[in-house]
Amino acid sequence: MALVILRSIFVMVSVGIAVLIFNSEPMRAAPEWVPWAVLFGMIALPLTVIGIDASLRRKDLTVITAVYFGLLVGVFLTYIAILALTPILPTSPRDPIATWLPLILGMLLCYICTSLLIQTRDDFRFLIPFVEFARDVKGLRPNLLDASAIIDGRIADLAESGIFQSRFVVPSFVVDELQAEAEAVEKQRRLRGRRGLDILTRLRASRAIDIEVLAPVDETDGEASDESRVVAMARRLGGRIVTNDPNLVKIAGVRNVQAININEMALALKPAYIAGDEFSLRLVKAGEEPGQGVGYLDDGTMVVVEGGRDQIGRTVHVTVSSTLQTSAGRLVFARPESARG
Repeated sequence: MALVILRSIFVMVSVGIAVLIFNSEPMRAAPEWVPWAVLFGMIALPLTVIGIDASLRRKDLTVITAVYFGLLVGVFLTYIAILALTPILPTSPRDPIATWLPLILGMLLCYICTSLLIQTRDDFRFLIPFVEFARDVKGLRPNLLDASAIIDGRIADLAESGIFQSRFVVPSFVVDELQAEAEAVEKQRRLRGRRGLDILTRLRASRAIDIEVLAPVDETDGEASDESRVVAMARRLGGRIVTNDPNLVKIAGVRNVQAININEMALALKPAYIAGDEFSLRLVKAGEEPGQGVGYLDDGTMVVVEGGRDQIGRTVHVTVSSTLQTSAGRLVFARPESARG
């Protein structure tokens, strides 16, 4: 919304300058087509600049701060530019170039500087006495993705759902790891690498996801393992790690870096069934005990149906009788609807 307002004001200012030029005294003596050319040119100029600016990827600073510094820097650059151009500018104050060039140049530079600060505010750190506008708002820490989380693929659906409020960061060495996997001789590794690159492409193409690839700042990062490098980078950025690697979670815990395990998150999001719940289920195989049939829910939860062996291959309506939490996951016991009572 801030950019829409800024661009609208930019166009209106340009049209206002064009009207002033159109009605100025030098234009009265000019050929008839010149004022109209100036008017259309001053309309086309901001639209062209806005079109180029809109094609660039947007990023997010405090809007007031960005506008303030953008205008300040734009006016300063305009003053410097006019001083530099003074020797070659016409000396006559009535010359249209000398009259209108500072205004047009100031308009362009103020817009470019303000737009740049608005779109790249996360990459700047402004220090004012007793006030600091930091890279990230407190609580909105970046999420670092490792190779296992990207290859898994579920992070793309989670990110698009809006559950993560802050931006995603992919270390450049993780991208290199995915590329190496995609070019591996072993078929399984090659498929994993290609899947990871496809998921990364999907994340970068989504407008709902703010993601960037960053290279390590510390050159010594290249001498450590990828796990240690991810943890070191997350600690330096003040972020948290999103992974599927339990070892990486342990390393992050030792170094006081928050880590999110997607598998644990998925386990926590599984529905908790209690005795009496009803649902439909397709039985796919026989159970270990006589008469038992086994089926699986969409989230992979195993359901053992008493007296369901003769219904294997069919979809039956069952009622939960009990649940059991095991090391391998949650186990649900149920009875067919016909067996109730």
